Amino acid sequence: MYSLFKDYLNKELGAIHNEGLYKKERIMISPQGAKVSLVGGEEVLNFCANNYLGLSNNEQLIDAAKKALDSHGYGMSSVRFICGTTNLHKELEKAIAKYFGTDDTILYAACFDANGGVFEPLFNKEDAIISDSLNHASIIDGVRLCKAQRYRYANADMDDLEEKLKLAQAQRFRLIVTDGVFSMDGNIAPINEILALSEKYNAMVMIDESHSAGVVGETGRGVTQLYNCRGKIEIITGTLGKAFGGAIGGFTTGKKEIIEMLRQRSRPYLFSNSIPPFVAAAGIEAFKILSESNILVDKLHSNTRYFISEMIKNGFDIKPTQSAICAVMLYDANLAQKYASKLLDKGIYVTGFSYPVVPKGQARIRVQLSAEHTMAHLQKAVQAFCEVRENL
Repeated sequence: MYSLFKDYLNKELGAIHNEGLYKKERIMISPQGAKVSLVGGEEVLNFCANNYLGLSNNEQLIDAAKKALDSHGYGMSSVRFICGTTNLHKELEKAIAKYFGTDDTILYAACFDANGGVFEPLFNKEDAIISDSLNHASIIDGVRLCKAQRYRYANADMDDLEEKLKLAQAQRFRLIVTDGVFSMDGNIAPINEILALSEKYNAMVMIDESHSAGVVGETGRGVTQLYNCRGKIEIITGTLGKAFGGAIGGFTTGKKEIIEMLRQRSRPYLFSNSIPPFVAAAGIEAFKILSESNILVDKLHSNTRYFISEMIKNGFDIKPTQSAICAVMLYDANLAQKYASKLLDKGIYVTGFSYPVVPKGQARIRVQLSAEHTMAHLQKAVQAFCEVRENL
């Protein structure tokens, strides 16, 4: 059987190559940062990491992790409810809840697990989930695991959302779910309007803050801060793998009773090892840093404003964004791959995105800004984009 299956796979892989959709992994030999070293020896400026606040190689986080290795060991070898819970896990959960202004928090190995494990324990065929069309794959997969009635509304389209909410009145409980920041475009969900519709049609709201937490809002508390609705959202999911240190680990934070039910019935929580104690310790340190100073968030906002304004000034087609994500639209998949390769030759590390990560005909280079970037880094990146455009 495998010989036939192998032929099929090779044919599919060949088609992926021919369409310019094949994804290659570049190998780094340095810590994550504004500058990284690749296996070939090149030192390049990194503009494609989720390292929004520059904490991925922060000395305070590293020191906290080292101390936890000495005090709590390497791994837990257990799930939380057996013998996988330490004081560090509980302290991190409290820190996350305080940061978002919620009741309680539950930790997961990744936000993919948080989104995969949130719907099925809470909703069944009597209920309705109304999901934004551009929500992250983890939300889509999580909804598929649930037997609730599914409705999908066009991205950030409140008229379409209202129509779906009208249809969902036939169900018992209704949940509107949306990304806070949509990772491929960089636009923000209009949470104020979503909340208004949720009140009008008696629905709850869930937000994935993975690309907005630490980034959006005056002090980086996410879209609930931006729209002045802290404490009003029933469910928030997010990750430690982006702004908060870039390691691993996800979370769901929100209403007390919801979190308690997830502890009892969420399958990724019940059947996956706890995050390592040293990751929890570094996470605690990240939230401590952000509670004591707004320097990193302010720097990120300043860098983002400058880069986007310079790219627009130089005539690039940029998706409207209110985040640290700048989607430079090229539309053609092969062109996006070639453009990214030429930029790497000039010392700018970015990635071309194409189908199936984005819709066909919507290929782009996603630039992600960091508080760690200097003005010289930003200027070099803009110049490189201009030079490659001329060359192509």
